[in-house]
Amino acid sequence: MILAERMQRVKGSEIRSVGKKIAARNSADLIKLSAGIPDEALFPAEELKAATLPLFDEPLLPSLQYGLTKGDTRLIHLIAERMKQAERMEIPEKNILITTGCQQGISLSSVALLDRGDVVLVEKPTYMDGLNASIPYECRFIGVETDDDGMVAEALETAQRTIPRVKMIYVIPNFQNPTGKAWPLKRRREFMDVVQKFPDLMVVEDNPYGELRFRGEFIPSLKSFDTLGQVIYLGSFSKVLSPGLRVAWVVAHDDLIEKLEILKEGFDLQSNQFAQSQVVNYLLQNDLTAHVEKLRAAYKEKCDTMLREIKRTFPPEAKVIEPDGGMFIWVSLPEYINTSDMLAEALDAGVSYIPGISFFADGRGTNGLRLNFTSNSCERIKLGIERLAGVVKKNIR
Repeated sequence: MILAERMQRVKGSEIRSVGKKIAARNSADLIKLSAGIPDEALFPAEELKAATLPLFDEPLLPSLQYGLTKGDTRLIHLIAERMKQAERMEIPEKNILITTGCQQGISLSSVALLDRGDVVLVEKPTYMDGLNASIPYECRFIGVETDDDGMVAEALETAQRTIPRVKMIYVIPNFQNPTGKAWPLKRRREFMDVVQKFPDLMVVEDNPYGELRFRGEFIPSLKSFDTLGQVIYLGSFSKVLSPGLRVAWVVAHDDLIEKLEILKEGFDLQSNQFAQSQVVNYLLQNDLTAHVEKLRAAYKEKCDTMLREIKRTFPPEAKVIEPDGGMFIWVSLPEYINTSDMLAEALDAGVSYIPGISFFADGRGTNGLRLNFTSNSCERIKLGIERLAGVVKKNIR
């Protein structure tokens, strides 16, 4: 078998690779602070069941038939209404395309925009698994300096002016995976001021966690400052309803959204029509905002529990980013500690995490680790942090 040359660049997910190691050590006693998943106990299972059963009673069973590549028109209308309510943006329905998860939105954007050798600028650290969707198109990823407020605007402008063939920027401004950071309003404006100096530069704004804010005030998206059609916005129901549905969407300007729709037609013809119909019925029958408020309250309690336990048990050398929402907490340890090596000790102690190197385009971050607070009970979070603290203390000089 002779594979295409591009396959030499394609590699599996670092995070899922770590997950396989963790699974090999799996036991009922293992506390997985490594998971990047919502709390399944909070899935609206009964409501989704009630939204699903009537689909089988519809004449001609349209939810089981082929649908439009662009997506179910009812769902697109409801998403436009949701974005008006939750994101405070007036998005024309013609500018929305339903996708199979945000990951497909990244992939479609990459196909449309990137040629071999083009550069994608990313935060340091960032969600590299998302960028795996871009790797087959033979682009390069270069990290841009990031501080507590997100990507540094001055560093972005320097990168754009000095690095050849920068075509796209990938960012997660709301409760970033892995750090949990949310860019403040000032930084978002500074970022977009730089972007708009380069009209051919495109931004992919990945926003799967935006509605999971449990502290602080709403902050407008980058897309809301976009006057030149440079921002491709990705939204998803994965974190507020169920990731298994794989129902997400892209917002882009007129010319690009048409190109993305044509590309999607070649990828998969359409997203899952049945899942789209389930979401439509759920949204028509239920108050999604009330459900999101329930998630926020539960996740705040879990996040506060984890932060409190880290402060109580970790050595002072550990530096923690305290998020205002989302699903993750980032911990930086002294630079002489390699968290990839330390993972084996943690697994022996009955706890897991994701090593920091998994989130850097340049192989840095060996002293960082990502913790998830959404997928365990507060009791298991306490026990998991206590176990991890013991491992960390053993590695402190």
